[in-house]
Amino acid sequence: MIYGTGIDIIDVKRISRLIERKLKYLQRVFTQNEIEYCSSFKSKAQNFAGRFAAKEAFSKAMGTGFSNGIKLREIEIINDKLGKPEIRLYGDTKTLFENRKLENIYVSISHINDYASACVVIEK
Repeated sequence: MIYGTGIDIIDVKRISRLIERKLKYLQRVFTQNEIEYCSSFKSKAQNFAGRFAAKEAFSKAMGTGFSNGIKLREIEIINDKLGKPEIRLYGDTKTLFENRKLENIYVSISHINDYASACVVIEK
């Protein structure tokens, strides 16, 4: 049964300006694994923007936004062996997910030159 869905779109230029000026921003929003992964690409701003959109979409699918214990750094976007994005949860965010007896998270990320988007579906 579907518990929630979320979608987000973000301007890549917005993320590009933030990552050029503020390393602290990256460390507040992304895990070290995400920083290393995204920084390895020529189009790193697109990759950071896609992951940020996925975190936003997850918070919308949970129905809480970034409140009730959900924190950006506790939502990690990883890739499986074939490159498919997946969401890994930590801390209070993971506890909230488990307390609601939620089971599966599906995420899709897309980006082009100026925009990145993500869609998340959560099953109960």
